[in-house]
Amino acid sequence: MAHEFSYTTTYLLDKKHFIECFEQSVGDKPTLRDYQKAAVMVLVGAGLVLLSDINPYASWFIFALGVLEALSVYYRKGWWVARQLLSRAANSEVTLIINEELICAKSFYGEPTFEWADNPVVIGTDKGWIIQRGELKNYISNSCLSEDAKSYIASHASEISR
Repeated sequence: MAHEFSYTTTYLLDKKHFIECFEQSVGDKPTLRDYQKAAVMVLVGAGLVLLSDINPYASWFIFALGVLEALSVYYRKGWWVARQLLSRAANSEVTLIINEELICAKSFYGEPTFEWADNPVVIGTDKGWIIQRGELKNYISNSCLSEDAKSYIASHASEISR
């Protein structure tokens, strides 16, 4: 008789978890491409200030928006983590269930569920797993998984990256 896989654990949505989630799913360093919109806004604003008779307040406003956009790209990790810590889900407990049928992260505020039959995209990272189906995306840290659970998720992995 085959052994059916089942694993359940709990973890906390704390600052450490959110930082790891951002670093593993988005990355840490912004690229020059991330600054394109900011550069265009700064150039348009500067061009309007220097080369046109349009209201200078509007021109400076566009220029300032470009600078603000550049700052939001540069500090995106801190901003994202701060928003998560201010959310109602911060510091709540999540129950992770992995079995032969699904992987589910239950909390008071939501229950993202990925059924293995739906073939979710499973991407391995240095410190965990990104599981995605359509627009729904979830990060699971290896720190809350047993070796058996890591192996089971790896058997469903679409790719191992980073």
